[in-house]
Amino acid sequence: MIRVASLNTNKIDAVREVFNSYGVTGIACRSGVREQPMSLDEIITGAITRARSVFVDCEYSVGIEDGISQVEGTGSGYLNFCACAIFDGKRIFIGLGPAFEYPPECTRRVVDEEITISEAFVPLTDKPGIGYEEGIIGWLTQGRITRKDYTKHAVEMAKIQIDNKGLYEI
Repeated sequence: MIRVASLNTNKIDAVREVFNSYGVTGIACRSGVREQPMSLDEIITGAITRARSVFVDCEYSVGIEDGISQVEGTGSGYLNFCACAIFDGKRIFIGLGPAFEYPPECTRRVVDEEITISEAFVPLTDKPGIGYEEGIIGWLTQGRITRKDYTKHAVEMAKIQIDNKGLYEI
């Protein structure tokens, strides 16, 4: 059994596809960080907090957190990152998915107005629940990459350490 620290079906389905031989259920929980994480450290901390908080009666628990972090050389000054933390009751395994940049005006609103990226996109998409649908990445790529697909990469990167435990012994 795997517990996913979210009720977002994109996150649950991403974990289900990566761990296809496990039963996967979602549980609501808090991340312990801002609703819109603003640094890579905060994103990873949110994922870890989520994974640890739902570890009950399972082999693994999974926390997934998205947010933006400053990156030099980008038009907006920020990239979006997705972090996955998998907890086995003793160790945390971390993975990141690919990063991408939001339109500068949306990022500016997030930073200046302290709103979530989903809120910043409502005027463009008219979808307040876009994160539970195709995700902003789905909207920006016209459906070529969905939020579930994007999230799967972070889960796969964290699972590398589980699949190759002997190489990652501390």
